[in-house]
Amino acid sequence: MPNQYTIGLDYGTNSVRALIVNVANGAEVAAAVWVYRHGTQGVVLARDPNLARQHPADYLEGAETTIKQALATAKKTVKGFSPAQVIGIGVDTTGSTPLPVDKAGQPLVFQKKFANNPAALAWLWKDHTSVNEAAEITALAKEIRPQYLAKCGGIYSSEWFWSKLLHCLRTAPAVFNAAHSWVELSDFVPASLTGTEHPDQLIAGVCAAGHKAMWNAKWEGYPDAEFLAKLDPKLAQLRSRLTPRVHTIDRAVGGLTPAWAKKTGLTAGIPVAVGAFDCHLGAVGSGVTPGTLVKIIGTSTCDISVRENTAELADVPGVCGIVDGSVLPGYFGIEAGQSAVGDLFNWLVNYIQPGGKIAGSHEELTKGALQLQPGESGLLALDWNNGNRTILVDQRLTGLLVGQTLYTTPAEMYRALIEATAFGALTIINRMEEYGVKISQIVNCGGIADKSALVMQIYADVTGRPMKISRSAQTCALGSAIAAAVIAGAHKDYAAAQKKMTGLKPKVYKPNAKNHAVYKEIYALYKELHDAFGTKDWNGNLYGVMKKLIEIRSRVRK
Repeated sequence: MPNQYTIGLDYGTNSVRALIVNVANGAEVAAAVWVYRHGTQGVVLARDPNLARQHPADYLEGAETTIKQALATAKKTVKGFSPAQVIGIGVDTTGSTPLPVDKAGQPLVFQKKFANNPAALAWLWKDHTSVNEAAEITALAKEIRPQYLAKCGGIYSSEWFWSKLLHCLRTAPAVFNAAHSWVELSDFVPASLTGTEHPDQLIAGVCAAGHKAMWNAKWEGYPDAEFLAKLDPKLAQLRSRLTPRVHTIDRAVGGLTPAWAKKTGLTAGIPVAVGAFDCHLGAVGSGVTPGTLVKIIGTSTCDISVRENTAELADVPGVCGIVDGSVLPGYFGIEAGQSAVGDLFNWLVNYIQPGGKIAGSHEELTKGALQLQPGESGLLALDWNNGNRTILVDQRLTGLLVGQTLYTTPAEMYRALIEATAFGALTIINRMEEYGVKISQIVNCGGIADKSALVMQIYADVTGRPMKISRSAQTCALGSAIAAAVIAGAHKDYAAAQKKMTGLKPKVYKPNAKNHAVYKEIYALYKELHDAFGTKDWNGNLYGVMKKLIEIRSRVRK
C-alpha cells in the first residue's frame, strides 16, 4: 500500500506552519512557514504595550499558502508522493486568542464597518489589556463560584477568554454589541476548513473551552448565566450563543470542503480534527504520558502533564487549569507556563543590544555565558518581564535584575536571565509535585530546546533533573498531525499513534552536581524575591539577598 500522510497546521504568535507527516513512523517529509501579513511580525500593536491583536485573514491565507508550499516540497523530495495520500488535517493554535464573529460565524473585522477597528480583530494570547477585568472575575468567583477558580489555578488571567470579552464590552461596545458570538482561534480554523463556522454547526475544543473559558462538564458547560450577569448582563446573554458542542481531539469537526480542496490540491472530505492549543498538542507530539512533564519552550513556555481521569486529582493553585480531556482523551490535562522565555532573551538582544548587534547577538552572548560558572556573576533576576503566568498568575508583575555593578557584562546579564527562567521552571515543578502531580521525567521541545545547549544545561543544573529533548523540532505541528492520524483511522488511539510517531533524541543534558549545589543556594534567594514581590503574605527581610549573592560570587571566583 502507498504511504499515508497527515498535515499538522501550527498557528504560532508570528507565523503558521504546515507539516506533512508519514503516519506509519512520524517521519516529517515536508514543511512550510508563512509569516502573518498584518502588523509587526504578524502582531497588530498600539501605543498601549498591553495590546496585541491579529487579523483573521492571515489565518486563512496562511493555511492555503503553507499547505500548497508543503505539498509542492513533498512532491519534489518524496518519490511518488501525491496529495491524494494525505488522509487528514489537525490544527493547533495559540490561546486564548478569541475573535468576534457575526451570525454566520464570519470574523467581524471582515465587515467594512469594522475593518479598521482593532477590537474587531483576534485578541492574541498575550494581549493583557484586560488585567482589571480578570481581577474582577477572580474576585466574584471567589465570592460565589469558588469551584470555577479551583479548576483554573485559583486566579483568572487577563490572557483568557472572559476577561478579554468583558474588556471589549466596556471599551469597544460597538464591536461587542455587533458580535453574535466569539470563537477561539483553535476552533475558527477547523471550522473554516470544513465549512462549519455557522453557530448552529460550530464545534469547540475542550482544550480552549476548559482551560481559558471555565467550561466544565460538571457544571453543564460555561459559567452560569447568573454569574456572568453579575459581571455584565450582556455576558449572560452571550453565553446562550456559545456552541454547546465541546469535544476532545479524538473526533473530527467535519470534512475538508470542496472549495478548500480546490485551493490546496487536497482531497475533499478528508477529516479535520477538533482543534487544540499549540502547547497541548506539542505535548502529544512529545509523547506525553503520566509522569512526564513536557516543556514547550519558545517565546513563552508552556508546561503540560497528564494524569488518568479514573481517580480524583487535587486542584493545584496557580496552574493554568486542570481539564479532563484537554490533552489526551481519558486523562486530566494540567497546564502551567511562563509568560516570557525566548521573549526575555530577545528583549536583551533586540532592545538593549549590549555591545551592538554583533557583540550583543544571541550567538556571542551564548559564547560568553558558557565561560561563566553558576554564581560567578553575582546576578539574580526575576523572569517577569511579561508578567507571571504560573504560579502567581499576575500580569502586573515586572522584571528585576539584582546584583549589578560597574563591571557587570552583557554575557553575565544574558546568563542571569536564562537562570531566572530556569528558577521559574523549578517553581512550577515544585508546585505540581506539592499537590500530587509526580514528575518522573522532563521532555523539552521547541526552538530553544532544540538549539540551545546552554539553556538546557542550565535547566538541568537548576532543577537537578535530566533534560530530555523531543525527537521532533516541530512537536506542536507533529501533535496536530497525530490528531489527524487518529481521527482518520490510521491508528486506533493516541497511545498507538504516539508509539509509532514520536520519540526522543539520544542527547540528554544531565545535571552537574557541583553546579546544582550552587544553584540551590541561589534559588533560595530567588524564592525570597519571588515571594516578596509576588505575594501579599510575605513578611521577610531582603537585607541579606545582595550580601549572599556577593558571598557566592566571591567563593565561586576563587
